[in-house]
Amino acid sequence: MITQRTSLLPTSHSVIIAVSATHLINDLIQFLLPALYPVLKADFGLTYFQLGLLTLAQQITACILQPVMGLYGDLRPKPYTLAVSMAIVALGVVMLAMAGSFGALLGASAMLGLGSALFHPEASRVCRMASGGRLGFAQSSFQVGGNAGTALGPLAAALIVLPLGQASTVWFGLLAVIAVIVLLRIAQWFTNHLRMTRAAGSQAPIAPLIARRRLILAFAVLGALLLSKFVYIETFKAYYAFFLIEKFGLEVRQAQGLLFVFLAAVAFGTFFGGPVGDRIGRKKVIWGSIIGALPFALVLPHLGLTGTVVLSVLVGLILSSAFSAIVVFAQELMPQKVGMVAGFVFGFAFGVGALGAAALGALADQIGMQQVFVYLSFLLCLGFLTAYLPDLD
Repeated sequence: MITQRTSLLPTSHSVIIAVSATHLINDLIQFLLPALYPVLKADFGLTYFQLGLLTLAQQITACILQPVMGLYGDLRPKPYTLAVSMAIVALGVVMLAMAGSFGALLGASAMLGLGSALFHPEASRVCRMASGGRLGFAQSSFQVGGNAGTALGPLAAALIVLPLGQASTVWFGLLAVIAVIVLLRIAQWFTNHLRMTRAAGSQAPIAPLIARRRLILAFAVLGALLLSKFVYIETFKAYYAFFLIEKFGLEVRQAQGLLFVFLAAVAFGTFFGGPVGDRIGRKKVIWGSIIGALPFALVLPHLGLTGTVVLSVLVGLILSSAFSAIVVFAQELMPQKVGMVAGFVFGFAFGVGALGAAALGALADQIGMQQVFVYLSFLLCLGFLTAYLPDLD
């Protein structure tokens, strides 16, 4: 069993809410790219594989840089990193609005990914600092902001981007500027918090008493669980609209609306995993999340439109509850390196999700999107590997 030290400072709800709100803005802007896929596919004549490459360019940057930036933040905390990250996101969305070729789209995708890579590990660290010991609650609150932003992406696409075109995405840069202003205030709190923590003489986190081989096994299992969850989620984000159009003949706006329904369910489900994990244990939440979603995911591709929408909501609610539990579980394995661990989890999740989406996009070019969604659901069988995680609660 691992004993977590009790925070000497109370929970700062205002900081958690502010960081969650900027997470909403970041992920809303990040989702503008996949929300544009139907437009870009038509305007630039792109294949599903090329769309997958755009996802890969956006996410692989995060995969590589997030652990590095997280470790750097552990060693040398920089309060203004969050504000810088959002400024980079603003530049990326302007590049996306102005892109006139596939190469320019790749560059814009990479710039968006760079901003996100800087943002996530540091924002996760700040929420943990503000948690007052309620680690699951803080992480879930942070995640629900991001998922809410992702869920709003299809609505933004349907109401603004699709009617007005690619260039309209430039206006979302104003949201990024607002986020920069908020994060400059958070940087001041960050600085004061570090000063108060040092003055209070906070103890260092207690390291877990886990053998090296078991630690490696635990992170390998967490990696497999992240693969199953994020390849599924990223494939839904990138191709669910195409699946609905191909199978049911929906219009683009209708398909984007139903994608919003799925992503809204993901946002709601994300919040509950953290607080429930604080109460009953994170391993139990991970078990219930991925395995609980499996039967619904297996049936979903074979139903009519109403059944598909209903099961997409159930899968989104259940599957999404695992992520906050996985992040906190991983941080409890290495509490001295919470930024690096958060960067690893976020980076690996985004990177493997993007690679999976690109690979499945190439497969869809050969066998069709409907068949890809049939195969996709079997990934959740990896959830049975949860049995090999150590008991930390």
